[in-house]
Amino acid sequence: MNNQFKAHPWHGIPIGENAPKQVTAFIEIVPTDTVKYEVDKETGYLKIDRPQKYSNIVPALYGFIPMTYCDEQVASLAREKSGREIEKGDGDPIDICVLSEHAITHGNIILQAIPIGGFRLLDKGEADDKIIAVLKGDGMYMGYEDMHQLPDSVVQRLKHYFLTYKNLPGEPMTCEIVNVYGRDEAHEVIRRSIEDYWLLVRNQSK
Repeated sequence: MNNQFKAHPWHGIPIGENAPKQVTAFIEIVPTDTVKYEVDKETGYLKIDRPQKYSNIVPALYGFIPMTYCDEQVASLAREKSGREIEKGDGDPIDICVLSEHAITHGNIILQAIPIGGFRLLDKGEADDKIIAVLKGDGMYMGYEDMHQLPDSVVQRLKHYFLTYKNLPGEPMTCEIVNVYGRDEAHEVIRRSIEDYWLLVRNQSK
């Protein structure tokens, strides 16, 4: 019998058998959204996190990779690659930004994404990696196989968003990007986040 109940976006949607080269992404917000949505961890429903009060618009499809978790394995890699003192991961699924030429008008959808790199972002000292990917089959972006092939204007737009999306004008910045990495390292971040996820599941089942 087919499952009659909605799968939880974090725990009930498979990451995909070809991960980390190709992953399922759950998209929460799109560039036309004037409100920041995110999945409620308890219910799995999309909720309003906060209105977008200022003109910082997400530059691509934004969400997370199911069955991942940003914890000690991801933080350990961040310490190794950045040389920084990083206490822990942010305790959320791994975030993903998916580039596409298509105007996708709403979130609360899943899609297949090809990771090409990422930003090693620290948010108040916690590891909070942002995977950058392209939509599978996208006519424009599928030609890019690595982050370093992207036009600099695209990379800078993504950087600016992640450095400022949590800040109100006049407040000190809480986010910094300590590394920009390519496809191979993005794959390693995803592999480690899968390890962190299953460690979380095992610990919660004890």
